[in-house]
Amino acid sequence: MYHFIINPNASGGRGRRVWRRVEKELRRLKVEYEAFLTEKTGDAAACAFRLTDGCKKPLTIVVIGGDGTVGETVGGLAFCGPVTMGYIPAGSGNDLARSLKLPKNPRKCLKRILHPASYKLLDYGVVSYGGQSAHHRFVVSSGIGMDAAVCGNIAEVRARQTGRGIFLGKWNYLVLGIRQLILAKPVKGCLILDSTKKVEFNHIYFISAHIHPYEGGGFLFAPGADPSDGQLDVRVVHQDRKLRLVPILLGALLGSRRNHPGSRLYTCREAEIRLDRPMAVHYDGESCARQQELQLRCISSKIRMIV
Repeated sequence: MYHFIINPNASGGRGRRVWRRVEKELRRLKVEYEAFLTEKTGDAAACAFRLTDGCKKPLTIVVIGGDGTVGETVGGLAFCGPVTMGYIPAGSGNDLARSLKLPKNPRKCLKRILHPASYKLLDYGVVSYGGQSAHHRFVVSSGIGMDAAVCGNIAEVRARQTGRGIFLGKWNYLVLGIRQLILAKPVKGCLILDSTKKVEFNHIYFISAHIHPYEGGGFLFAPGADPSDGQLDVRVVHQDRKLRLVPILLGALLGSRRNHPGSRLYTCREAEIRLDRPMAVHYDGESCARQQELQLRCISSKIRMIV
């Protein structure tokens, strides 16, 4: 039995179209399955919890949607028994699929899931704030500052465009990124790594913590990120002149691995961020308002993914 969690509104309705193709193939192959179509934020997590809470037998859960849908599903897992996950990307960014080199064709993805040749144990991250009273799991990245503000804008546009056609990924992030670049104001703050190393910065525009190399529909902010090494790759972008951010962002957009001045990368298991004023925060592209302090940590090798 395969349990499908589908976000039909992913990428302006692409999730629904992909599911129709997948369901047709499942019926043709006479595969036993059940499907859960989400209607609102939180449905994927609630469904994942219902499936796994107290369940000791092996389960296979397949997500159809974007990175946010996968992250929300992982956020709801109870981890009571062995769970295997499959993923058929249907989002606008698809950074997880890009990292795992999954096929773009839904039928090819389904074939891998029905006849798996290999699995990978993946890490996930946890972001906490509000004195750790609030926390969220993330599978790709979480961050604070300009990139999170772009994610907030993307969410607003998605809400307006639901059902109006495909929502393009990287170029929408770029356009809204330019807007946020114009509006952005840097902050002072510090980064504490593994409770031992403290690094201070005067002109922070954003800090992002990565399980996978990409975010924002293909921006390469953490080229060396390994989703199975038990580590976070933390990117700090800080500049005293705003125009100096342009080569950093363009380099990430074009997949450059060059190190630019004003862009630092650290590796750790846990990180704490403290800023002198609140900034926007995201986890897997989902907004969690504005915060001044964040705690981030990596949970090692908990997600068994069909690749």
